[in-house]
Amino acid sequence: MLLAKLVEAEIHGGTAVQPSKRECVEVAAMTMTEWFLAELESEAGKSRRVLEQVPIDKRDWKPHEKSMALGYLFDLVANIPSWVGMAITLDELDIAPKDGPKYTPASIRTTADLVAVLDKAVSQAREALQGTTDAHLATPWRLLAGGHLAFEQPRHHVIRDAFLHSAHHRGQMTVYLRLLGSTVPSTYGPTADDRSFG
Repeated sequence: MLLAKLVEAEIHGGTAVQPSKRECVEVAAMTMTEWFLAELESEAGKSRRVLEQVPIDKRDWKPHEKSMALGYLFDLVANIPSWVGMAITLDELDIAPKDGPKYTPASIRTTADLVAVLDKAVSQAREALQGTTDAHLATPWRLLAGGHLAFEQPRHHVIRDAFLHSAHHRGQMTVYLRLLGSTVPSTYGPTADDRSFG
C-alpha cells in the first residue's frame, strides 16, 4: 500500500506521501522470510516477462566478443532464484569443484521450457523460505571455488545479493532484447514497447 502511494505521488508530480502508522507497523512487523517471499514473487514476475521475450534461436548471439552469449544469460536469469534455496538448505557451495561440475543445465528448446526452468527455481526458493526462520537466515553460509573460500556471509546477505544479481542480469538481458529487435517488457516501469508498470 505504501509503495503504491509512493508510485502514485511520483507519477503526479512527486508530492510527498506520509505513511500511516498502520503501514509503518505492517512493514516493521514483517519477518525477513516474509519480506524475501514477497520479493521473490515480485521479482519472479519481472523475470518471467523478460524471459518470455527471448528469441531462443539466438542463444549464441553476443552484442560484443567479450559479452556473455544470450543462451548463457537467459539460463542464468532463469536459475538465479534457485540460489535462494541453496543459501537456505546448503551450508556451502563450491562453484568449481575439483572433481568437475555437478550442474547440468536443463534442455531449453522453447520459451515455454525457459519459463518452466524459472518456475521450478522460484518454487524451490519459495519452499525453502517457507520452511526456514530468521534465526537460520542469520547463520553463516560459504561460497567456495575449487575448495578455496570465496566468501562467507550470513545467509540473508546471500539471499539479498541473489535478488540484486537477478535484477542486474535481467537488466542486461533487456539490452540484448532491444539490440535483437525483440519486445522489451516493463519491469520496474514503462518501456518504449510496454507502457505498463509491470
